[in-house]
Amino acid sequence: MVLGVAGLSVGLALGGVVLLVALGWTLQRTVDEEAFRTADAVARLAGENALPDPLPVAGGQLRVQVVDSAGRIRAASIDADRLVPMVRPDQLTGTGRQRTVVPGQRLGWEGPVRVVAVPARSAGEPVTVLVGRSTVDVRHATQAARTVLLVAFPLLVGLLAVVAWRVVGATLRPVEALRSGAAEITGRDAAGRLPVPASQDEIHRLAVTLNDMLDRLAAARARQRSFLADAAHELRSPLTNMRTELEVAQRLGDRTDWPAVAADLLTDTERLGRLVDDLLLLARLDEAPAQQVDHLRAAEPVELGALLTEVAARWPGPTAGAAESPEAAVVGAGESPESAVVGAGRAVSPEVTVVAAAGAVWTVGVPDELRRVLGNLVDNAVRHARTRVVLAVEPAAEGAYHLVTVTDDGPGIPVADRERVFRRFARLDEGRARDAGGAGLGLAIVRELVRRGGGTITLDDAHPGLTVRLHLPVLPDPD
Repeated sequence: MVLGVAGLSVGLALGGVVLLVALGWTLQRTVDEEAFRTADAVARLAGENALPDPLPVAGGQLRVQVVDSAGRIRAASIDADRLVPMVRPDQLTGTGRQRTVVPGQRLGWEGPVRVVAVPARSAGEPVTVLVGRSTVDVRHATQAARTVLLVAFPLLVGLLAVVAWRVVGATLRPVEALRSGAAEITGRDAAGRLPVPASQDEIHRLAVTLNDMLDRLAAARARQRSFLADAAHELRSPLTNMRTELEVAQRLGDRTDWPAVAADLLTDTERLGRLVDDLLLLARLDEAPAQQVDHLRAAEPVELGALLTEVAARWPGPTAGAAESPEAAVVGAGESPESAVVGAGRAVSPEVTVVAAAGAVWTVGVPDELRRVLGNLVDNAVRHARTRVVLAVEPAAEGAYHLVTVTDDGPGIPVADRERVFRRFARLDEGRARDAGGAGLGLAIVRELVRRGGGTITLDDAHPGLTVRLHLPVLPDPD
């Protein structure tokens, strides 16, 4: 505010100086033009040898003399001196039009006098027409303007300072309200909103934008807290199982079946490791924008038919893959991290079949990520299917995406819950055993990996069961 008023004062001061200079120059030019018009008129009379005596001059502001080359006054106006010229002969060059300033005392006037000289000829003899004009009125006008500026300048600066103070204060009042609201929200560390001014201006739009940002931050904070609570709960389950196993073994002493205890602890350790790996993977996927360049470098052509066959081979089917009990089921080395037990809770694993396309179907992506996506989808399908799981690929006829489907004949998923199952730690059956149902991270990882690879994933009815529709980008056949 102070800097603004100071800058305004400097600007007004410079403007006043320029105004005074322009006013003085304009008035002086007016005086010169009037004197030269009179001198030109007298010069024409001299050229016609028709100089009257005295010389006629309108008004009493001008005095005229006609001086020859010897400095003698040949003619003069009625109030001009007839003995002493207004300008000494040595000050006249004799050629061209001149202008000069002489003291007013020589002409009986106050203040300086503007004198112009115009050469002429009278009776074949060169003469000079001198016209004097007092500049007192010019000086008085300039002084009056300077006085007015000196008086009005402080008043104008003070008035503008008061107006600027009020206007700037009114303009910044909503900003101060926003600052106070932000300080209160930060101080109590809780969700809140900033006051929105009624005026539809930039401050209004800023307040709306900041409130939207606060809403997004509050939602992100709520998601983060929920995620941390779910992660802590999931991590606590295997740790509790391990502690219980060890405490029971310690109480039994020599009667403890240590190989069985070791096997149980190894199962819980593997479950804990898979959960930690999933959480780390989700954390890396959340940093996807920063890792997009590395992801693009790792992408390569992948043949979907061969990939589906490879993934399906992890679930050998009802004959070779039957498990006597949930406890006896073993996860293969290449199985997806989300699967803890194959066919848990049933005597026979469902059959997994592949319906391949007639030719090679190529997509582009990171092979390990595509294996993880298909492995998680097949694992979920096997866990909920009754008798069979079908993997199929349809090449893109027109468009930029191939279609991969994973279909099971299980209970399916209600339409209202098909978006919720992609959330982290989401379960449709909250009462089921966590060991059989997994941690609820598989589909969340699948969706993030598919988005990262430029594809989409949707759920649809299979009548009965569920069909997962996976759209993957097309790559022309490299051959």
